[in-house]
Amino acid sequence: MRFRIRFLALAALASIPVARAQEKRLELNDLIEEARRGNPEILAAQKRYEASRQRPSQESSLPDPTLSLGYSSNGNPLPGAGLGTQPTSNIGFSFTQEFPYPGKRRLRGEISSKGADAENQQYRLVERDVIIRLSQAYYRLQHTYPELEVLGRNHALLETLLRIIEVRYASGLGTQQEAFKTQTELTILETKRIQIERERRARQAEINSILNRPAGTPIPEPVEPHVHGMTLTLDQIKARGVDTSPELLRDQKMVERSELSLNLARKDIYPDYSVTGGYYYMGSMPPMYQLRADVRIPLYFGKQRAEVTEQAQRVAETRHQYNATGQSLAYRIEDAYLAAQTSFQLLNLYLNTVIPQAHLALQSSLNAYQTGTADFLSVFTNHIAVVDYEMNYHEQMLNYHLALSQLEELTGLKLTE
Repeated sequence: MRFRIRFLALAALASIPVARAQEKRLELNDLIEEARRGNPEILAAQKRYEASRQRPSQESSLPDPTLSLGYSSNGNPLPGAGLGTQPTSNIGFSFTQEFPYPGKRRLRGEISSKGADAENQQYRLVERDVIIRLSQAYYRLQHTYPELEVLGRNHALLETLLRIIEVRYASGLGTQQEAFKTQTELTILETKRIQIERERRARQAEINSILNRPAGTPIPEPVEPHVHGMTLTLDQIKARGVDTSPELLRDQKMVERSELSLNLARKDIYPDYSVTGGYYYMGSMPPMYQLRADVRIPLYFGKQRAEVTEQAQRVAETRHQYNATGQSLAYRIEDAYLAAQTSFQLLNLYLNTVIPQAHLALQSSLNAYQTGTADFLSVFTNHIAVVDYEMNYHEQMLNYHLALSQLEELTGLKLTE
């Protein structure tokens, strides 16, 4: 009777989480805010975007004017030689300003503006890539704690079971094989614990790296993992993903930029011109003034046609790239959505059906083992099943969180809590 009570207590223990001391838990949102402030990749992308914002005003401005200073002399090369006596001797300056053909400066400014818009989307893409890596490292770290808890509970159960087997063996009711099998399973649980501990340390190191922290900075235990079902359908996520995906918006800006570049190439067949004005001092003679206009003649039309053709091919290239990105985005969204949906269904099956049934089977086999109507192998097999199912449950919960974070990266939507 004493053995029976202990077995029932152990079976109940396997299904009850071990309470941990209350402490400040790690929140994902806090890590994300820290990454936005200090991650080098995000800061570098931000500076690239801020630098690109300075280009439009540069490209749309007039070229810098040219100031020319000089003299003309007669009789010797010294300044002023022949000044006032020779009509070709003078000292003066000229001012030259180049003017692109009307519309070119505006187009160049708009091209740079579209490039800055594309850089902004690239900055958002880098930020989301960093956040997805941080989120996935966080979720992997988060799930090591309940996994170790499962192993710890079942390790304690097996140790107590081993002591009971030793007592039964001493009483002539058990066998050495039962003890050997139990000891082997204890070793297997220990190997799993070592692997999970390694995963925990690796994820802690990854989080410190992403946050630009010194190596070895302590990381608190994350909050308890929870599952929140998705409220958006696949079609809704795809539709919103088109409007919010940084990758797709970046390619759209590149299409618009290439179209403006094509318009600029077409305008290059029209000439640019420059205006020069000058004043020349001639000593006792009246001063001389100069006004001149220079026009660039687009004489080599083959070059202009080649430039237009090149830019037309660039437009086609960026449009195809935009379409390819859209198709790839739609596939990746659907793949991540199906992965999340599948994991959600599986973890609910494990939680509501598989794990409770496995615990009932374990308790039943323990009872039968006490009465002699079941052998040790049934108890042992049912125990292994309980461990596997609980680990599978946490694996599916992890997969669900990873799939949701992947959807967030692809669409820019907030799907996790």
